[in-house]
Amino acid sequence: MITPSPSAVRALLARYAVARFAHEQCPDDGTARALEDITYTLCVMTASRTVAEALAAADALLVREVGPGLRPAPETGREEPAGL
Repeated sequence: MITPSPSAVRALLARYAVARFAHEQCPDDGTARALEDITYTLCVMTASRTVAEALAAADALLVREVGPGLRPAPETGREEPAGL
């Protein structure tokens, strides 16, 4: 399996969050379709069958790429200790 880049995973997770929020706030055919599309893409990108599996796989990929105990610095994208 080709591993997606952390930035692609982060962007997809952000799109999923926006679509889910929009659908929960104003459920209609458009928001349902947007959520379905992004869910499908997330599942394909993470080789998962369900959205729960896809979210867990995305989280695991980001932890592996960034490393435990580190998080990206908001301004620079560089890693810094999580306690700061």
